[in-house]
This record gives sequence, structure tokens and C-alpha cells, in this order.
Amino acid sequence: MNAKKTTSATAKTAVKKAPAKKTAAVKNAATAKKVTASAKKATAAGKAPAKKTAAETAPAKKAPAKKAPAKKMAAEKAPAKKSVAPKVSPQESRTALVRRARRINRELAEVYSYAHPELDFENPFELLVATVLSAQTTDLRVNQTTPRLFAAYPTPEDLAAAVPEEVEELIRPTGFFRAKTKSIMGLAKALRDDFGGEVPGRLDDLVKLPGVGRKTAFVVLGNAFGVPGITVDTHFGRLVRRWKWTEETDPVKVEAAVADLFPKSEWTMLSHRVIFHGRRICHSRKPACGACPIAPLCPSYGEGETDPEKAKKLLKYEMGGLPGQRLKPPPDYPGKPAPPLTAG
Repeated sequence: MNAKKTTSATAKTAVKKAPAKKTAAVKNAATAKKVTASAKKATAAGKAPAKKTAAETAPAKKAPAKKAPAKKMAAEKAPAKKSVAPKVSPQESRTALVRRARRINRELAEVYSYAHPELDFENPFELLVATVLSAQTTDLRVNQTTPRLFAAYPTPEDLAAAVPEEVEELIRPTGFFRAKTKSIMGLAKALRDDFGGEVPGRLDDLVKLPGVGRKTAFVVLGNAFGVPGITVDTHFGRLVRRWKWTEETDPVKVEAAVADLFPKSEWTMLSHRVIFHGRRICHSRKPACGACPIAPLCPSYGEGETDPEKAKKLLKYEMGGLPGQRLKPPPDYPGKPAPPLTAG
């Protein structure tokens, strides 16, 4: 035991004295250890940011949780897409306008596949007279009035030779009966004297007749002669402006602007469909937006009632389960015939 202690003490003394007698090799080894230690520290320090970066990027893994509100917002907006129509961009291109206008026409063609002129007539003469009488009144009131008029004066010659006061009494229900009597008797005389008692099939000839303008002429040409034309009445003008097809208010300019959007073959039926829609759904004062089949295409959606149930109560004629305007509607008409004047 004593020998071991002595040996240990001697060794310790040697160790203590070693620093004073350090050789170059020892110094180099110490330096190497320091370099190694520094390198390890540097490596550890270098790895630390990496660990920190990984830690910092950890929240990115939770990104879906942060995106959840966006998904929720999208889900909350989904119902709005069904009820609120998109607004048309003020910078809508010419091509986009044509496509939207023609799509509206196709949609209306499906809804009003039975669209037709809503005046009762048997020949061009009856349609011409009925159209003149329809100014400032409804087609229904004209249809309830003309049966007696045409029974008394079935031809232009008969009407031209009539007693004005008697004609006035017959057409009184249509309003403005004195002015209208002058017009229909005047056109009857012109047909008798200038066209052999026949209604001409040319626009230039029709507009020369008393009380006949472009609107009336196109109604007659399109429905009695099969000549395409656009009928710009109050309903047509109102709707095409709501749809932003044109901003024009003058009927002739409206006609030209809309005609430029569609092929000529569509003009007559387009007129019927737009007028049907204006009378049944897209009313002047309170359109039934919530029941409109083309709401997603309409930049004016929201001007009227948007609640579907309330909007349904605004529908008119066959769309609202009520009689139409014609006493003798076409065979494919889905509504009820209108009652004669004596029935109320």
C-alpha cells in the first residue's frame, strides 16, 4: 500500500511538472484538441439554427388549420352563388357581350318554347289593325275588343267605308278610341286605294300607312309574312337595358344595337321571348328576380324581389297560374285562354 501511494505521488508530481516541460508534440496535441473542440462547438452551433429553423417551420405544418377559415368562408359564400347573380364587368368585351346575350336568348327559348304574338288574328289585316289598337293598352283588352270589330268590318274595304262614330264605339275599351279610329280607318283606305285591299309585305310600304311605325310593321312582317324583325316595345327596351345589351333609349337605336348581337333568323322569336319575359317575370316596377331563370346572367339582379317564395307571387299569366292574353291561344300554349270582355 505504501509503495503504491509513493508511486502515485510521484506520478502526480510528474503530471504537475509536465506543463513546464511540454514538448512540441504535446503542444500540438493540445492545439489539435482545442481545434477539435472548437470544430465541435462550431458544428453544434451550426446545427442549432437548423434545429431552430425546423422548429420555426413547424407551424407551417399546421398551415391547413390556418386555411380552415378560408374554406369556411368559401362554404359560407356558396349559398350566395345560388341566389345572387354575378355583376357584369364594366369592361365587358364585345365578344363577351355577344356570348352572354345569345346565352340569355337560349335560356329564354327553353322557358318560353311556346312564345308567340299575343294578339288574336286570322290574317295580316286583322294583325295590322290589332297592333295599332294595342298602343297604350294591353293585348288582352285588344283581344277582347276586336272580335266585334272584325265581325262588323272583316276587310279593309269594309272598314274604310264605316261610320267613324260606330267604329269609335266598338273600340272604346282600348282607350284613345277617337285617334285610333282615325288611324285604322285611314290605313284601311290606304290599303284599299294603294295596295288593292292587301297588306303589303315590305317595311317601306307599311310605315307609310296611318298609325303604323317600325314596331307595328315588324310585328306584321315577322308574324304574318315570316320576315325577320325586332319589335322594340316598352318591355323589350326595358329588358335589354337591364341586361346591358345597350344603353340606348331611342327605339330605332335599340333595334339596331340588338340586331347587331344576333343572327337575322333569331330576330322575330327573340322579340317574342323578351316581351314574354318582361310581361311575366321582369316587370317594370318590381321584377321577380328570385324566380328569374336567367338571374345568373343578369347584371341588374337585385332590383326586384330576390326571395324565391315572395318572387313567385309576382309572376303573371301562365307563369302565375292565370289566364293568358289571347282568347284563342296557340295549341301549345300551357296556360288558360283569356275570358271574353263580357265575362269580366
